[in-house]
Amino acid sequence: MEPAPERRTFTAAARTSVRDSQLRSNLRRATTTIRTRRGAAVAELPHWQALRAHGAQVKDDALSRLSELLVQLESEVVARGGRVHWARDAAEANRIVLELVTETGEREVVKVKSMLTQEIGLNAALDAAGISVQETDLAELIVQLAGDEPSHILVPAIHRNRSEIAQLFRERLPGAADVRDTPAALSAAARRHLRSRFLSARVAISGVNFMVAETGGMVLVESEGNGRMCVTLPDTLITVAGIEKVVPRWEDLATYLQTLPRSATGERMNPYTSVWTGLTDGDGPRHFHLVLVDNGRSRTLADPVGRQVLRCIRCSACLNVCPVYERAGGHAYGSVYPGPLGAVLTPQLRGVGDPAGDSLPFASTLCGACQDVCPVAIDIPRVLVHLRSRVEEEGRVGAEQLAMRAAARGLRRPVRWEAVQRLAARAARSDLLVGAAAVLIPPLRAWTSARDLPEVPRSGFREWWAGRAS
Repeated sequence: MEPAPERRTFTAAARTSVRDSQLRSNLRRATTTIRTRRGAAVAELPHWQALRAHGAQVKDDALSRLSELLVQLESEVVARGGRVHWARDAAEANRIVLELVTETGEREVVKVKSMLTQEIGLNAALDAAGISVQETDLAELIVQLAGDEPSHILVPAIHRNRSEIAQLFRERLPGAADVRDTPAALSAAARRHLRSRFLSARVAISGVNFMVAETGGMVLVESEGNGRMCVTLPDTLITVAGIEKVVPRWEDLATYLQTLPRSATGERMNPYTSVWTGLTDGDGPRHFHLVLVDNGRSRTLADPVGRQVLRCIRCSACLNVCPVYERAGGHAYGSVYPGPLGAVLTPQLRGVGDPAGDSLPFASTLCGACQDVCPVAIDIPRVLVHLRSRVEEEGRVGAEQLAMRAAARGLRRPVRWEAVQRLAARAARSDLLVGAAAVLIPPLRAWTSARDLPEVPRSGFREWWAGRAS
């Protein structure tokens, strides 16, 4: 469903990343800053909980009549001069975009940040066809120059600090050999590099944050202005969007344009909110294409518990409060979507049965912090538990499943449970402590390496009661 250089399980990948002290320091500093700013911005709105509830309600309404709204959206886009293309999966979406770019005769495109195009592996598909792709979002540019993978939804290069970025620019960004490691200097160097690309590009590819069914409008929010240059300057604009991004009415945006920036960056509003609706003579692109992509979303929609994940507006608030993400980093998730969102979305998009995806619902402490900050009130812990059950039902858990079955057999009958208690008490009296033994048993080693088992009593209640009665 999506490109993955390493389809390792989360446990295997995290075992490496948690040993990287620089990575953990970068993540801790960045997420702490964003959390603090978000908390202050949200506290300004006494009706925040009402906004969350309304945002969830609008999304649930849209999902309940998704096919109807998508047909309405298509009709409005076409009526305003655009063309709509439908893609069932990543391969079909990449083929459509490649054909559209090829039709223009151009061999270079500029692209504004789009998680969906990362999900389907669009850059790699275009590169294989000899078409050069220039990322224009600053963080995406950093990731592209480094030959890296994004590790955060909103801040893809969050795993790198300013010194590392400055060194990368000196080595690989034209005209930046002497750049200093200050935000202003790094931004200026990126702008100088990108400005000529914006002015010469004839084709642009964009994502969207929202699509409005009643008007056919596309909505993109960002902080740098590069997105606006992408969607206004080129002759041809190709927008690639997941089918879940549609909302029914223009007025629905009033809620999301308050909750998204506060949840994402701790700002009251986004510096740049771009809206385009079809084509206008003499203003903006002369050709507009909308590629609507499913790629596992219909399957997710069919799950009555898991479907709420499709409410997500990609704010990344759940990542910034997650203790697991802060320590393991985004690359450990092996997906474009890291953190709690990736743990509940990736397994559904890929489908149960992918070993790497199946491991993600278990990459959580179920502390509930992600649910508390979600601006559309997704019950992420509930979905995590639900997906764990689905994985277990498919028989993908291995040692844990065997352990739970053994425990079930022991607990099902009192006689068996009494026998287990007697054996444990005898082991304790003979100093063969279960805690020490568990460390040596491979299936239990992963659990006991980070936890202490409670001490096993040397006698149980039944033995005490029997002795008292006699």
